Amino acid sequence: MTRPYAEVIGDPIAHSKSPLIHGFWLDRLGIDARYEQCHVTPDALAGYFDARRADPAWRGCNITIPHKEAALALVADKGGIRDTIGAINTVFRDADGELTGTNTDAGGFIAPIADVDLAGRPVVVIGSGGAARAILFALARIGAGPVTLLARNALKGAALLSHFGLQGAVKPLDAPLPPAALLVNASPLGMTGQPALDIDLSPLPDDAVVYDIVYAPLETPLLQAAEAQGLETVDGLDMLVGQAALAFEIFFGSAPPRDDDDDLRRLLMS
Repeated sequence: MTRPYAEVIGDPIAHSKSPLIHGFWLDRLGIDARYEQCHVTPDALAGYFDARRADPAWRGCNITIPHKEAALALVADKGGIRDTIGAINTVFRDADGELTGTNTDAGGFIAPIADVDLAGRPVVVIGSGGAARAILFALARIGAGPVTLLARNALKGAALLSHFGLQGAVKPLDAPLPPAALLVNASPLGMTGQPALDIDLSPLPDDAVVYDIVYAPLETPLLQAAEAQGLETVDGLDMLVGQAALAFEIFFGSAPPRDDDDDLRRLLMS
């Protein structure tokens, strides 16, 4: 029997730490399976899913930039993700044998800040892509807001706030920050190979949390600036590991050993 496997797809993909995370858990649990990365360009996305439908060893994939919205049209949407988050980051073969999309980003995002009371408190989100959709969904569920969305496309940003029923405003990426309890970078800005995120954090109050979902590099200039200002920070590994844990159980049928998170973080930072 062919060894079962899952993978992460994206363009680019070489930076992904998902194979390290899933490989660590597979080893700790003694599961005979593998997890790999696969470079898939936008024009090859449909062909990728066609090929995996025919491969019985394939358990599923995680999805990163830039496919989180486009992939929705290529797989089943049995959980109604299209009408809620509007983007997927995980595809798996369900009990009927169909390739089905879901989203573990929202749960992965909220886990590290679950003890922060954001109900009715102002939040700033940078970006309007697939990751931002999951984050806005999560913020709406916990009653956060108003939300200031910094985005290149004002119309797209306004549509997102409306879709999630969030009060707030859309401003350009270079707009000054308003005071906020939480600032989230949900864009690729600051990622290795991408332009830097140049933003003045001085309007944020002393108890604000700055959360950067970028994890390559792990200590982004945004987080460095926040730490220099004495603000609490959350790095991209927290969300990455959180969403991966939910996907791991979907792919391999076992919960990952989260008691080993300290060992995992040391591996990811080495």
